[in-house]
Amino acid sequence: MVVGLKPETNFAIDVGGEAVGGIGFTLQPDVGHRSAEIGYWVGEAFWGRGIATDALIAVTDHAFANYDICRIFAHVFDWNGASARVLEKAGYKLEGRLRKSVTKDGQTIDQLMYAAIRD
Repeated sequence: MVVGLKPETNFAIDVGGEAVGGIGFTLQPDVGHRSAEIGYWVGEAFWGRGIATDALIAVTDHAFANYDICRIFAHVFDWNGASARVLEKAGYKLEGRLRKSVTKDGQTIDQLMYAAIRD
């Protein structure tokens, strides 16, 4: 992980002066240098309010405006429909399914890959 990138790549999600989640992106190395992976979370008490979608739109716009990237992608556990909807509402498109690509809580599961592209 590269620390201290400017402009920033990691942010707290703030609601009324309270940190309720986090969002950030990681610039990819080598031949993937025009791509970034984005990730986010929001505390359960704040689910269903559009907070993650708004943060994702803002940080996606920030990443495209401040870095020479043309693609931002995210992986979602296949059972996490709420996170997939956040990505879709923010304009990300489903690119595919990564079969049995991660193991969480002792279970090997599929991930869905979403991406936003800037022409």
